[in-house]
Order: sequence, then C-alpha cells, then structure tokens
Amino acid sequence: MRIEPAILFVLLLGLSGSGAGPLHAAGAPPNRPNVVFILADDLGWGELGCYGQKKIPTPNIDRLAAQGMLFTRHYSGAPVCAPSRCVLMTGLHLGHAEIRGNLPAKTKLPEFDEGQYPLSAGAHTLAQAFRIAGYATGAIGKWGLGPVGSTGDPNRQGFDLFFGYNCQAVAHSYYPPHLWRNGAKVPINAKPIPGHRAQPRGEVRAGDSIGQTYAPRLMVEEAEKFVAARKDGPFFLYLAFIEPHVALHPPPALLERFPREWDSRPYRGLNGYLPHSRPRAAYAALIADLDDHVGRVLAALDRHGLADRTLVVFTSDNGTTHPGTADPDFHVGGVDAAFFDSTAGLRGYKGSVYEGGIRVPMIVRWPGRIAPGTVDATPGYFADWFPTLCDATGIARPGKLDGQSLWPAMTGGKMAGERRPMVWVFPEYGGQVAVRDGDMKMVRRKLATPAPGAWEVYDLSKDPAEARDLAAESPGLVRRAETILRREMDDNALFPLAVPGIAGASRVHP
Repeated sequence: MRIEPAILFVLLLGLSGSGAGPLHAAGAPPNRPNVVFILADDLGWGELGCYGQKKIPTPNIDRLAAQGMLFTRHYSGAPVCAPSRCVLMTGLHLGHAEIRGNLPAKTKLPEFDEGQYPLSAGAHTLAQAFRIAGYATGAIGKWGLGPVGSTGDPNRQGFDLFFGYNCQAVAHSYYPPHLWRNGAKVPINAKPIPGHRAQPRGEVRAGDSIGQTYAPRLMVEEAEKFVAARKDGPFFLYLAFIEPHVALHPPPALLERFPREWDSRPYRGLNGYLPHSRPRAAYAALIADLDDHVGRVLAALDRHGLADRTLVVFTSDNGTTHPGTADPDFHVGGVDAAFFDSTAGLRGYKGSVYEGGIRVPMIVRWPGRIAPGTVDATPGYFADWFPTLCDATGIARPGKLDGQSLWPAMTGGKMAGERRPMVWVFPEYGGQVAVRDGDMKMVRRKLATPAPGAWEVYDLSKDPAEARDLAAESPGLVRRAETILRREMDDNALFPLAVPGIAGASRVHP
C-alpha cells in the first residue's frame, strides 16, 4: 500500500510529539540541500545598505543580496515578535495561528516563570517537517513560542538543538543571567545587566550597561559549531538573532565605528529599556554586529564547502521600533528611526499593520539555483515559508498550510496560481486587521477600543506610503476584505478580536 507523503508526515508527526524523543526518517538523500534561515529582530525595511541605508554599513548582508535575490514586497507574519514567529514556524497566517500576540506564559500558566504562551502539542512546525525528512535541526537565538518544559519547548517542536533565549523578555538584555541549551539553563553572567533602567539625571555612561559575557557572541559561535558538526548534512539551521532589538548595549568597541558627532544628547531610558550616552551610534552598532554575525555564518559555510548546497534566507520578524511617549526625540529604547530613515518612507513601525510595521527585508541565496544579483517584486509573507522550503528541499508538506510557495519565483519563474490574499489579524496595539489582495490593501484599526476605526483602503502600486485612503470610493474593496476575513479568521479564545460586521468565525481551523 502506498502512503501519500502528506499522510506519512502526519503519522510520523504524531509519533515525534508522543514523548518518544527525536524521530528521524531513515535518512535524507545525500543531495538534499541545507537550509540556514536567519531572522533579525525589529530590523526595519530601510536599515540595510542593499535596501538604501546610507549611514550603517552592512557589507555581509549586501554581499548576500549581490550573490542571490532581493525581494521588495515581502512581509512578516505579524507586527511583533511571537506571533510573527508562530506564522513562520506553522505556515498559518494570523487568522488561523495559535499565537497572535506577545502573551507571557505565566499569565495563563503560573508554573512557568519565563517564556511566552506555548504552541500546542498539536502544532505542525517547519522544524518537525525537516526532522521527519532526516534533517538535523537546530534553533539558535530567540525562541518566544513556549517555555522549556511546555508543549512549545523548541525540543518538542522539532528542534534537535536549541541554544539561546527561550523568553523574549530575557532577550531585552544582551548580558542576561542565563541562556538555555535544550532543557538546561546555562548561567553566563554572575552580574547580569537588566534590560530596563531609566536615568532622568546625571551622566549617562555606556560602560554602565556592559556585563561580562555578551550573549550574541555565544550564539554565533554556536552556529559555527553547528555547521561544522553537521557539515555532512543535510541540516536546517534557524538563526533567530536578537539584533537590533533594544536595549542599546553593544560592546564599546563597536561604537567607535560611528561618528561621535552623531549624538548631541544621551538617551535617558525614558521611553523604556536602558539609557545610552551615544544612542544613534549604539543602534548602528547593533545592526553592524548583526551584519558581522551573518558574515561569520557565511564564512562557516564557505569553510566547509557548503555554500553551493545551502539555501540561505535572511529576513526580519517585523519593522523597526515604534515611537515612545515620554521622550519625543527617540523611539522606544532610544532608537532614532528618522535619523536612519529606518522605514525608507513607509508608514508605521513595529506594532502596526501599516507597511512600515510588516514589510521587511528578505534575501535568498543558493548558488547555481537562484540567479545572483536579482531583484524580485513578488508579494509574499511568512506563511509562505513552510511550502517554499518544502519545495526547495523536496520534503513533504503537511496537509493544511495558508502560504503559497515562493520557490518558483526564486528560481526565475512565477508563483503557481493566483496570489491568495495575505491576512493579518492582530489583537494587540489597539486591535488591527489587514488584508492585501493584489495591489490593494485594506486596513482597520482600533478594533479593541470603544470606538473602532473605519476601513482604510490603499493602492500599494501607486501609494506604498499609504498616504491616500481610497475607502470612500472603494466600497467594493471593503466588502471584499470583510468576505476574506469571514473565510480566513477563526475564533481564538486566548487572543480574541471582534471585527464589527464579521464577529464570530465561520469555522474552526483544525
């Protein structure tokens, strides 16, 4: 009897989640490619040289783009960390995703003292698909989808190795008390530096925020070790680096790459996170550090002769940090997005379903398969990564995914079939929904407030800055957005969001 690949995936998935330990297929074919998926944290659309950044050099990421394909219309899964990563890992958009906001686990599960609300035991993740296909799987960096010991523990969601921050809140510090290696807590700083501290008065000294062990360096070293140990492959390496998410406390030597005259006044921590004497230089240093880490990973692939059989992906989980309220000269954490033109003219920031909150850099490289130096305008988002990576590597997909494969576009063709609408259902930051259907984008905000906002409509082909609302002259597009949401938006008791006129989902996603 022949078992269909998708059915075999589900059967093996059930066994791998049963507590029997990591389950591998008999072994992946030796010619299957490796995948290195690099995810930046809060990196804005315009903060890389290859996307037009003028002040911060990013030579390694720019080289990656020159050797591969740069996408100009790619979107994150959500406007903030945890739900964006949930969409990435499960291939389900925010209308169906289990995790739709940054909910600390302890608010619902008091047995956990760190971490975010976990993925369920029934979640089907990208890592599980790779592991079942015989891949070694590693996650290094920030997780945010469930505490160690929970159903969302990365080891229970398909990763053989996890090293890094399990909890997003702990990741606010670059000098934390500990990281995690699988289920073991690894102390790294006897005197950790908390990620939050205001200093309304007195001299602000950058050295006050420097600890003994800088966590990002441990993580990039772990990535190099992973590549060396699995060089005979195939492997799936998920590198969720924390840069440039605030707090601002890069190593002092990195600050010297940038002009002192940039910073005429310190950031005192009034918009949250840590103060810094040179906030612009510190933010640029975090992005430069991210670029250095990408360079080290690419060098590791070269060192072991793996570049030609490795698909490398680089993107960001959402847009750059949003404005604060206590200090108008800085965004949250001391970021000066205007100085760096972080959104390159797009509207909105992290936490917003406008373009600046969800349109993100995206670069792919695979020598011999993806043409170098190419730019592609195919629209796509994080829900597409599950089917895309399955197609690129020849592994089986699970039966239900919301995304569509971008692999044909990456290899010089076009996506199969019509682009399905892209959907965001975001209950936080006032409650927001967005639908991109072709070049038209429909947005509705303030849904979790006593006075929900009206629908807004934008033609992104003519108005990427979302400056001209066409809703008054486009009632048909508003009805179209509502129809799409009725079909694509399921109830979620943990992350409820009522949209006037379509409250109550028409079905429950399995």
